[in-house]
Amino acid sequence: QVQLVESGGGLVQAGGSLRLSCAASGRTFSIYAMAWFRQAPGMEREFVAAIRWSGGTTYYADSVKGRFTISRENAKNTVYLQMNSLKPEDTAVYYCAVREGVVVTTTSREWHSWGQGTQVTVSS
Repeated sequence: QVQLVESGGGLVQAGGSLRLSCAASGRTFSIYAMAWFRQAPGMEREFVAAIRWSGGTTYYADSVKGRFTISRENAKNTVYLQMNSLKPEDTAVYYCAVREGVVVTTTSREWHSWGQGTQVTVSS
């Protein structure tokens, strides 16, 4: 099992920026990829971005391309999500996730470990 702890959420005005962090511990040797998902009230959890732990290939949802950047720091077992040009529709609880398989998927139920989530609120 991998344990994940997110930080960095908060309240920001539209057009502003936030940086989320997610630190992994435990069976980190089993990590194939890490990702960020988000869930707004009454909505399904949706994929935001992912990064392969080896090689660093990145994947983004169309809604955040060009505004969000996912990165990793292997030595610290930490993944980051830099969010720029934030919009009110980005408001959600953001979750960090780990996948131990061999394919990156955008389906939340196919990810194996989850953090507790961090709230991001963008005011208009």
